[in-house]
Amino acid sequence: MSAVITDIRDGIIVITMNRPDARNAVNRELAEGVAAALDRLDDDPALRVGILHGAGGTFCSGMDLKAFLAGEIPSIPGRGLAGLTRRPPVKPLIAAVDGYALAGGFELALACDLVVANKDAQFGLPEVKRGLVAAAGGLLQLPRQIALRHALELVLTGDFIPASRAYEIGLINIAVEGPSLDAALILAAKIAANGPLAVAASKQVIRQQADWSLAELWDRQAQITDPIRESNDAREGALAFTQKRAAQWSGT
Repeated sequence: MSAVITDIRDGIIVITMNRPDARNAVNRELAEGVAAALDRLDDDPALRVGILHGAGGTFCSGMDLKAFLAGEIPSIPGRGLAGLTRRPPVKPLIAAVDGYALAGGFELALACDLVVANKDAQFGLPEVKRGLVAAAGGLLQLPRQIALRHALELVLTGDFIPASRAYEIGLINIAVEGPSLDAALILAAKIAANGPLAVAASKQVIRQQADWSLAELWDRQAQITDPIRESNDAREGALAFTQKRAAQWSGT
């Protein structure tokens, strides 16, 4: 049984972490499988959006401690845990969370661009309860994504929070009654319908601007967005609008 299963649906790649008996804990095989799927997302022009999902009713419980004690390293050099936390894909990636997203599993969700969760999902960084720290991205990503005091509370207590609370503090986009994957596919389809060059450039500006000074904001943005205005897709988008039809994107 493969630790990672991929499924292509209308320009969307669904990446399923498939170790349900271990609550999808990350071992080396799973890490390499996720990394390969993310490479496929970025390398294949027919793919527009990725969804990271967990099999068996849970998202991911973090690093597989048994595999770690056996000498396995569940991260990819330069890319982080599961080949994701230090180097997310260029294209949009949605986390579809059911059950638990804990420790490294929560850090995988934090590395995604958008998060959809079932209302019964639980999120947490319990590392401090074991004398450890959330060093696979939790300590770095949380204060960039939510208010500092909320981030500190999550990190310093190690307590779990439900999807409703995660939504209130801005950690997730949508909390749904049914399976998270169904809602994530709807969200992904909305993104996939848009111009791929414009989507990638928009993500790049939003993700990178935190490191830009006020003096260089506009120039740095222009370097990324000006080529989009001159693209074939930009012309096609305008033509499609005036002709009242769906755009046919070429990615050029």
